[in-house]
Amino acid sequence: MEYLFNFNKIAYLKGKRPQGCILCLIRDGSQDVENLVVYQTERFMVSLNLYPYNPGHLLVFPKRHIVDIRQYTEGEKAELDALVPACLDVLDAFGNPSAYNIGYNMGLSAGASIEHLHLHIIPRYPREIGIVELIGGSRVLVQDPKDTYAKLKELFNISAGGRN
Repeated sequence: MEYLFNFNKIAYLKGKRPQGCILCLIRDGSQDVENLVVYQTERFMVSLNLYPYNPGHLLVFPKRHIVDIRQYTEGEKAELDALVPACLDVLDAFGNPSAYNIGYNMGLSAGASIEHLHLHIIPRYPREIGIVELIGGSRVLVQDPKDTYAKLKELFNISAGGRN
């Protein structure tokens, strides 16, 4: 029998989280949370997911704390409409995925574990399901998130012309 270990996630699963909204803490530069922000605009931040489904799994979230897409201002909608394709371009340069899952989990019943609205952008690759996933119902992450973070930060900086 094979075992897969992710010792870093046990505190998260047990609810040992910092007080307050994790994404607001990231926005505010708190030392209580890990900051994996690879890019930001006037109204949004783009962060690597700390517990990614695949390398390059991004969270795009407004700096303003909201919980529903209907709360976006017109300015936020316009900025997000430009930001998502820019994220896809960077992810294409990063890993050349063959597809993407893009979406929100709005509300706890929908799977949202963070009550600050955030958009998931998950790169998908052909033949990404292996024997461990099939037998054990687990995911094998093929790249250390810290390596992913460094490369994506570099690519966003190049893409933004050094403005990041």
